[in-house]
Amino acid sequence: MSQDMLMLLFEALLDTTYMVAVSTLISTLLGIPLGVILVVTDKRGILESLYINRVLGSIVNAARSTPFIILMVAIIPLTRLLTGTSIGTNAAIVPLSLAAIPFVGRVVESALKEVDYGVVEAAQAMGASPFEIIRKVLIPESLPSIILGITLTIINLIGYSAMAGAIGGGGLGDLAIRYGYQRFRADIMLATVAILIAQVQIVQSCGDYLARRVNKR
Repeated sequence: MSQDMLMLLFEALLDTTYMVAVSTLISTLLGIPLGVILVVTDKRGILESLYINRVLGSIVNAARSTPFIILMVAIIPLTRLLTGTSIGTNAAIVPLSLAAIPFVGRVVESALKEVDYGVVEAAQAMGASPFEIIRKVLIPESLPSIILGITLTIINLIGYSAMAGAIGGGGLGDLAIRYGYQRFRADIMLATVAILIAQVQIVQSCGDYLARRVNKR
């Protein structure tokens, strides 16, 4: 493999890492509050509101059931509005984030529901406000599960970012299609697959380590 191709691989790796990192940040910042709202507004929740819960739940389910490749095409006008273009790494961040937000929301919801309800009741009995219960009880108690959920989100985003290359999203997927598939370069295809596998292994190992570190049980 030539030095120029190695440079292309390195640049594609940087593009993929950039897309995944920004999408993870956006989806985490929006997905965690979404998951909290789904839990606290549920039946027997500390801010029970079944109407809000069902409306949000329906939106989340609709977003999660939409295949990523269809989502990318469907929101091209929104992508152009936000980034000024529909191709490239910045454009790919929009559908990546929108696909990951409901996923993070459900992951956080599942993690928070694992918290022993007796702990919440004890905090309520001590006069803690709903915000204090969320900040000092629900989030800390479920943090290991949330970290593992975000780790799974990052791994999914790595796969989605490769798929984004099919419509000019940039990154390793774009390189694999333009040079590996269209130019029949098996070495490029194998190199991109190996890099993606290595990324997933590193992310999973880091996520498992962080989850163990914050686990107080």
